[in-house]
Amino acid sequence: MPSVLDLLVALNPWWNDKPFEAGIRRENYFAKIQKYLKTNEIVVLTGVRRSGKTTLLFQIIDDLIRNRGLDPRSILFVNCDEPEVTRLDNPLETLLETYRRDVYSGDAAYIILDEIQTIDGWERWVKSLYDRKQYSLIVSGSTSYLLDSNLATLISGRYLPVHVYPLDFAEYAVFSGEELPHDPVALAAAKYRFLNLLGEYLREGGFPQVVLSDDETIRRDQLRAYYDSIVYRDIVRVNEVRNQKALGDLLAYCMTNVTSPYSYRNLQEMLGIDIETVKEYLHYAEQAKILFEVPYFSYSLKVQSRNNKKIYCIDNGLRNAVSFRFSKDEGRLAENLVFVELMKRGHEVYYWKKKGEVDFVVKNPDQSLSAINVSYTDALPEREEGALLEFADLYGTRVQECILLTKDTEREAGRVRYIPLWKWLLRQR
Repeated sequence: MPSVLDLLVALNPWWNDKPFEAGIRRENYFAKIQKYLKTNEIVVLTGVRRSGKTTLLFQIIDDLIRNRGLDPRSILFVNCDEPEVTRLDNPLETLLETYRRDVYSGDAAYIILDEIQTIDGWERWVKSLYDRKQYSLIVSGSTSYLLDSNLATLISGRYLPVHVYPLDFAEYAVFSGEELPHDPVALAAAKYRFLNLLGEYLREGGFPQVVLSDDETIRRDQLRAYYDSIVYRDIVRVNEVRNQKALGDLLAYCMTNVTSPYSYRNLQEMLGIDIETVKEYLHYAEQAKILFEVPYFSYSLKVQSRNNKKIYCIDNGLRNAVSFRFSKDEGRLAENLVFVELMKRGHEVYYWKKKGEVDFVVKNPDQSLSAINVSYTDALPEREEGALLEFADLYGTRVQECILLTKDTEREAGRVRYIPLWKWLLRQR
């Protein structure tokens, strides 16, 4: 086993001026992390495993050295998921002591801890570091437990979260070598390129390393490996799940039936487990950031709880790699993609159904409502517009806008705006 110093040197190649892979910069996240670092609060990156958090950390390190002129040895990076790290006694204290003694003893060091949730008792240790006021701290983790744990209680008001998602459509285009249009003329000229690109994005999803691979078989195998890693590390191991078969069956069902309504009772009957266990397993999946429940829209909590929920997945590529599919499912994939985009923008999302169905009801900050339907087809069914108008008639002036996201139709029809999905995705930046 290598010494602690050998381990630190291997994890921090910049100490010896060795090259390291910083990848393609995701400007929105990069700019937010830079801004947060200036506050001296703890910067916390969360997000599903393999969404690009570690690469973002390396990009920040690269910027600190190249553009801000920091001493490379003033930056300590630790991958807490590394087996050699987890085998140490009091790993974080041991690593910091060795770092301060043998590498850098000056003030104003940057301490960057990746996948920190794997270390028991890390919350109090980070709180202790924060209280010393001599380090800039960045931590990352792959599950919601990172912020649902004692960290929130111990350092309430002292951390700034950055939620990292797989690539959005604009980022996917950049990773695919496309230049983003910056004016309406360029946008119109790029229409067919982006329509084609969106078709690929619907199938492949946005996990960065998968997008950068040219081999379809490798991409599929990567996604399956990601899924297995998320399920085992962030659900089974964290929650000590015993009935792994029931968990696997539930996740497979939900992945296959994204966008569909379901009841806990039906899932209970299908899986042969009690309702509370069904709810627990779905909660674990949401904590691991792979599945998300969307409730029925009503101002009455009683009505809301009485209705079925709908399920969505963090990434279409992940869903496609592990679900049981018998068709291209483009409509389902488009709706799932819109949900993820709304979630990225921080919206509170519901669905609604009476005679017609509204895919997404969004509560805006001013308490107004937006109604959104997704119809990714060449021939648009009249029921899609009808459902939006039914909802608008019911809720009146509270409805700010009605949007129908389409494959290639753009027009306004009374209260309803038809917007091509590819254009809406690019405009949302």
